[in-house]
Amino acid sequence: MVKSPPFLRFLHLTQAIAGEGTASTLDFTALRLLETLAIAHAHGESMTVTEAMNLGSIASPATLHRKLDALREAGFIEFVFEGKNRRTKYLVPTSNADKYFDKLGDALVIAITPFSQAKVEK
Repeated sequence: MVKSPPFLRFLHLTQAIAGEGTASTLDFTALRLLETLAIAHAHGESMTVTEAMNLGSIASPATLHRKLDALREAGFIEFVFEGKNRRTKYLVPTSNADKYFDKLGDALVIAITPFSQAKVEK
């Protein structure tokens, strides 16, 4: 077996994870959007729908709106209102998103584990 660089091993593992369960229904753009929302949420900065729609580096507003719907339908995000303000929707990752990112974290650990050590531990 040829030993590949850790990053390539990580990419290979993430492709397998993305092909599992509800994540398999999401495309690259939806997953990038989910990552962006999760990073903001982890920093205590939940994004609003309007803020997400302005992420032009990911896609157009119309595409982002469709991807938000896809993420919600797949159970990766939910819309949350704060207080009595029902006009501003915040995007919050769900436990499904947490599980997905936990799997990616596990893949990263496997990918960076020296090949001989990973073989012994399995």
